Parts: sequence; structure tokens; C-alpha cells
Amino acid sequence: MTIDVLAFAASPRRHGNSETLLDWVLAAMEAEGAAVEKIVVAEADIRPCRGCNICETLNRCVQHDYMDYVHDRIVAADCIILASPIYCMGLAAQAKALVDRAQVFRSRKYVLHLPVVPPERKGKRMGIFLSTAGQNWDYVFDAAIPSVKCFFHVVDIKNKDLRYLMVNGVDEKGAIERHPTAKADAESLAREVVAHLREVGAA
Repeated sequence: MTIDVLAFAASPRRHGNSETLLDWVLAAMEAEGAAVEKIVVAEADIRPCRGCNICETLNRCVQHDYMDYVHDRIVAADCIILASPIYCMGLAAQAKALVDRAQVFRSRKYVLHLPVVPPERKGKRMGIFLSTAGQNWDYVFDAAIPSVKCFFHVVDIKNKDLRYLMVNGVDEKGAIERHPTAKADAESLAREVVAHLREVGAA
């Protein structure tokens, strides 16, 4: 089976550390036969959530922008990857806008009581969070994790099916390329996820 990977590069800085980490993962996944699509969030028409809750009755967002496409792709994908740098101890604004627009799925699940994915696909999808931070603090990613888990939870990817690769101490553009293990860790993660998805898909 061909694994369908949907990836979000959510940094406002193109080809920075978090996007480089993402590209390493995607290249390794492609080498394993996966089909990958990368969306650069900062270059897409993804507007902030209005908090209007109209999705609780429409089962879709009242705004018509690129998220019309993204919502459908999130449902279709076998693996969803969110890559974001840490800004001010949290997700970059572009990543947070994407996460907030997943409110449509929260409304679908908990208000309208409709499925996000067909029952036969539950437990057969995975999520990956990739992140980079300039600071060396061991807690620098802690504030971002709850938003990340919320995003994946509302699109029906459980905590046990999430993987993380978070690299700190990489600040200036290109610093990730000098990290001693980041590229190898990215490639290993990619292979592990593709292998797991093939295994559960064949079950």
C-alpha cells in the first residue's frame, strides 16, 4: 500500500531549521515509497479562526479559504506531520492558526456526533510533531505539546500514535545541519512510521 503523508511546514521563515528537519523526514519517507505532500502554511491562505462556532451547525468552516482543501486532506491522509519552531515558548503563529482551524473537527466529533474518519481507519493513522528551538532549556517545548496533542486528538489520531522529534539549541538558520544526530534521527523516525503504517494497514 502507498502511505499518504500530509505535512505542514509552519515556520514563517522558509527553509529554516524546522522545515529542514521536515524535509529530511519527507525525503526518507519518499525513499520508503510513501507519497508526500508539503504545505507551506505561511504561503497558504489560512485565516485565523473567528471563534464564531458556526461549524457546530454547518459541519464546515464558514470561511472559504485554503482550509477547504486542507480539511479534506487531513481526513484522507495516513500520516499528518506538523513542523513548527518554538516562538516565545509556544507554537509559531502560523502553526497555531492551523491548529485553531481544526475546530471544525472538534465540532464534528463532540457537537454533531459525526465521524471524522471512517471506523475502519481508526487506529491506522499516525501523527508526527517536529520542532526546533534556539534555547537549550529542557522544558522549551513543554508549552507547545498540549496544542499539538489537541490538534491530533480532534482529527482522530490518539496519543499512542503520535511521534515527536524536537531539537533544541538550534537558533540561527542552518544550525540544524550542524546538529550531530538530527538528520539520522529524522530518517530513522520516517522509516519507523512508514513501517508501522504498513503493518497496521495490512492488518
